[in-house]
Amino acid sequence: MSERKVLNKYYPPDFDPSKIPRLRLPRDRQYTVRLMAPCNMRCTTCGEYIYKGKKFNARKETVQNEEYLGIKIFRFYIKCPCCLAEITFKTDPENADYIVEHGATRNFQALKLAEEAAAKQAKELEEEEKNNPMKLLENRTQASKREMEVMETLEELKDLNQRHSKVDIQKLLVNKQQQLIDESKQQEEEDEAFIRSVFGTSDGKTIKRIIDDDDEEEISVNTKKEQTESSSKKQKLTNSSIGTLSTTSNLVKLKTTSDVAPVNTNTSNRNQQSKPVIKKKLDNLVIIKKKSELAIEKKQESIPNALSLLGTYSGSDTDSS
Repeated sequence: MSERKVLNKYYPPDFDPSKIPRLRLPRDRQYTVRLMAPCNMRCTTCGEYIYKGKKFNARKETVQNEEYLGIKIFRFYIKCPCCLAEITFKTDPENADYIVEHGATRNFQALKLAEEAAAKQAKELEEEEKNNPMKLLENRTQASKREMEVMETLEELKDLNQRHSKVDIQKLLVNKQQQLIDESKQQEEEDEAFIRSVFGTSDGKTIKRIIDDDDEEEISVNTKKEQTESSSKKQKLTNSSIGTLSTTSNLVKLKTTSDVAPVNTNTSNRNQQSKPVIKKKLDNLVIIKKKSELAIEKKQESIPNALSLLGTYSGSDTDSS
């Protein structure tokens, strides 16, 4: 059984290639090829639009007596997909493009025209620079300036990328704190400079305010008021500290006097509570009262008083009688 894909062919030992006749083909022979439409075109017969890139089974031939720098030019024959009219176009190696010859018209291409205009303008500038050296110098200076601007923008972009890639939060916080401290110091210096400018003199010494006579009188009046208020408070404390004791016979009266120690008003002992010291004197305990004084005391005893009740005691002699 023979191979499906033959890789080696058998040549007999008596094979003579010179005996094989050469094929004589015409020079304008045509080949069937598969290609795509090179540009947008419109059929002149039916008006059908053929877009760039549509595939066709075309016939290819070599154009006779037509070359460009030794490069052969080929012609292609296709049929309209709507009316089957024949359309021909050939290659243009000079412009690296195609030329529609028959059966269709090429559509307008703005991009191609723009490219052609740009190329034409560049060619004119080159010719002008060659003929005008001052224009050449101006163009060089402008190009150098443009190049410097581009380099600066590139450096800025690199710096930004490095900052974003290496962001340290701790450093940012430290820098922000230092900035706040500097701002506060600067504000204080500005305030001090303003104060010196307002209240200072040329030699750098500050001016102190001299107290007027009216201000001294006001201060003395305030101190006198404070002294009177403190003395009235002391008198109230002495009156509340004195107590009396009455008996049933109303003949003997215990009289106590209290000497209140002055309250310490020093600033260092403000938190300490002032405790009055009461000294009792036991002299003159027995007092002989008159009838008028007894009557007044009876009237006062008729008014209920908690302290009088505490001091009233009944004897055993009165209970028995």
